[in-house]
Amino acid sequence: MNPTTIGLVAGSITSIAAIPQVIKTLRTRHARDISIWQPLLLAIGVALWMVYGILIHDQPLILANIIPLLCNILLVGMKLYFDRSSA
Repeated sequence: MNPTTIGLVAGSITSIAAIPQVIKTLRTRHARDISIWQPLLLAIGVALWMVYGILIHDQPLILANIIPLLCNILLVGMKLYFDRSSA
């Protein structure tokens, strides 16, 4: 495998990694088992990677971070919403 292929595979996997948790949380309508810190810290880290990609004009880096950023922001929102709803 060449470095570009490895990068594309790694970016694809990390981009979709949070999707199963988003789907499960939407289906079950509860997030009590999710730590607020994990998706929050990931959202911050991914946002910083995206800013870095913007600063160096690296489109693949920017695009690879859009989906995980949205998923982790959504998870944080669901955690806050569902935890308040069940209280």
